[in-house]
Amino acid sequence: MVTRSFSKPARVLLALSGAGALMLTACAQNTEDGGAPAAGETTAVEVGTVDDIAATLPQKNVDSGTLVVGVNVPYSPNEFKDSSGKIVGFDVDLMDAVAGVLGVTAQYEEADFDRIIPSIQAGTYDVGMSSFTDTKEREATVDFTTYFNAGTQWAQQAGGSVDPTDACGLKVAVQTTTIQDQEEVPAKSEACVAAGKPAIEIVKFDSQDDAANALVLGRVDAMSADSPVTAYAIKQSGDKLEPAGDVFDSAPYGYPVAKGSPLAATLQQAVQYLIDNGQYQTIAENWGVEAGVIDTSQINGAVS
Repeated sequence: MVTRSFSKPARVLLALSGAGALMLTACAQNTEDGGAPAAGETTAVEVGTVDDIAATLPQKNVDSGTLVVGVNVPYSPNEFKDSSGKIVGFDVDLMDAVAGVLGVTAQYEEADFDRIIPSIQAGTYDVGMSSFTDTKEREATVDFTTYFNAGTQWAQQAGGSVDPTDACGLKVAVQTTTIQDQEEVPAKSEACVAAGKPAIEIVKFDSQDDAANALVLGRVDAMSADSPVTAYAIKQSGDKLEPAGDVFDSAPYGYPVAKGSPLAATLQQAVQYLIDNGQYQTIAENWGVEAGVIDTSQINGAVS
């Protein structure tokens, strides 16, 4: 049996120091261990190979001993780089645990977010791991194994009065190619125009950290992102940012794999094993994201 230990820093409100963490100077930094947690703030997770699940792994992965994982960083606290340049985060710990169940090593390859799914289709990557929302539209081209639930959360400068349901005429920052960029904010903007109000000015950034910094600096009126990401950005800003409205539109995160690939079922079994034995919960608590944990991993579990 192969046994691996995973332990990462925890903070009550996603207050991990991460790649692009928002410093009080309102500058994003890619060095990350300032304010590293004291020992004892995490619970180690020991993951060993589960032979009957590992036996379902495609032969090419058995032969290589790896899962090639396409990832886009930074998207703290889910995936980002520490001060040594290593990719870390909740998603990383969970994928490492999944790989441990399968008796292989997760090999992370960085890519632009919008290139990950095409690269999976082309066979360059086995799986994607970059906080992908499982949607009906994406399921037309790839299959998903779900592992988490996240909603959308807006942020504003402290003391602001932004209403996400009536943001007509405001500047709203998003990370390009995310659900917020492609669906959520455009739909709100179209509703504004249909009501005879000014459109929302959607300000796109390649990095979520850049979007958050634009808000801290007052270059936009609000930011829209996945709920754990917004919570992290708010905490890292000190007292500069605060939530704007409640979390809404909860939907599953999933690992995209090639359409029809047996890897989807293998990953589902591995995730469910970690859920059932409590290791999944521990990993989530280590990163402070337990609000989004699920009870059952599904294949193609999109809600819209």
